[in-house]
Amino acid sequence: MRILGIDPGLQCTGFGVIEADGPRLAYVASGTIKTTGVPTGDLPARIKILFEGVREVVETYKPDCAALEIVFVNVNPQSTLLLGQARGAALAALTSAGLGVNEYTALQMKKAVVGHGHAKKEQIQAMVQHLLKLPGLPGKDAADALGLAVMHAHASVSFTAMSAKGQLQRRQHAQFKGGRTY
Repeated sequence: MRILGIDPGLQCTGFGVIEADGPRLAYVASGTIKTTGVPTGDLPARIKILFEGVREVVETYKPDCAALEIVFVNVNPQSTLLLGQARGAALAALTSAGLGVNEYTALQMKKAVVGHGHAKKEQIQAMVQHLLKLPGLPGKDAADALGLAVMHAHASVSFTAMSAKGQLQRRQHAQFKGGRTY
């Protein structure tokens, strides 16, 4: 299975492509899509670059599925909105290419790759380098994207095993008023 990881950002979106064959992982490619050449105030041009860049990565590497980071809320609401638009451009590019998109938080990725949710960028870079047997450290944004792909490779094995056991049954829990279903 070929997995594309995307770490969205308005100025720099990281991507990473890996091959997963059971527990074996192999590096395919990684890099960044940068919009720094466009004036800061030209949001539509930046979104276009991100959309077309993600589509080009999909066409070049032909992944089977994608893992995309869920945007966290910043202290600055304007920054969160801008980051959300960059994420939306990546999501639109992935879905328009017919890919299934799996979404994970940065905390989930850090826990899966490094072992704790508050890992620093350098720790993610080092662990991704180790897991994929890379000759050098990947860039920070590319390492996050590769980490998302690695995390999805491991999570998809668990999801497949759970679905093989049969469909989960919905239950009602009497502890909640009104009996919520889950």
